[in-house]
Amino acid sequence: MKKLTLVVLVLTALSSCSNDENDVVTQSTTQLTQQEIDDLLFLREEEKLARDVYLFSYDKYAETIFNSISQSEQQHMNSVLTLLNTYGIADPASSERGVFKNQTLQSLYNDLTTQSDISLLEALKVGAIIEDLDLNDIHEDESNTTKEDIINVYEKLSCGSRNHLRSYTSQLLSNGENYIPQFISLAEFEEVINSESERCGY
Repeated sequence: MKKLTLVVLVLTALSSCSNDENDVVTQSTTQLTQQEIDDLLFLREEEKLARDVYLFSYDKYAETIFNSISQSEQQHMNSVLTLLNTYGIADPASSERGVFKNQTLQSLYNDLTTQSDISLLEALKVGAIIEDLDLNDIHEDESNTTKEDIINVYEKLSCGSRNHLRSYTSQLLSNGENYIPQFISLAEFEEVINSESERCGY
C-alpha cells in the first residue's frame, strides 16, 4: 500500500512538473516583440517574391535552375509559415502569384519581373540580386531576436540563399558575366561563391 501511494505521489509530482514546463513554453512562445513579428511577416512575403519571380522566369525560359530554386523557395515559405502558426500570427501571403500585401515587395516584384523579361541573362542576374538581398535581410533579422526556433529557421534560410547565390553566379560566369554584390559585403560574397554547396536541412 505504501509502495502504491509512493508511485501515485511520484507520478503526480512528475505530471505537475510537466504541466509547469508546458506552461512556461507556451508563455514564452507567445511573447514576440513587434520587430520580431514584422520581420517574420516581411520574410514570409520576401520568400514568396523569390519563388514567384523564379516561376515567372521558368515560364519564360524553361531553364531548370529557376524551377528547382523556386521549389526550394516554397520550402522557405513553409518554414516561415510554421513560425507564424506557432506564434499565432496571421499569414500575409496571397495564394495568387505576383500579389503582395507589402507594397515595397509588390513594387520590387514588378521591377524584377520586368528585368527578367528582357533576357535569360537578365533573369539570372535577378536571381543573384534576390539571393544577395535575402542574405542581407536575414542577417538583420537574426540581430533582432534571441528565440532559438526563429534563429534556427533564419540559419537554414541563409544556408539556402548561399547555395542559390552560388548557382546563379555560376550560371552567370558560364555566360561571361560577373555579379557584383549590391547588399552583402564583397568579402562575404567571395567567401560564399568560393566555398562548397551546403546541406541546409530544411
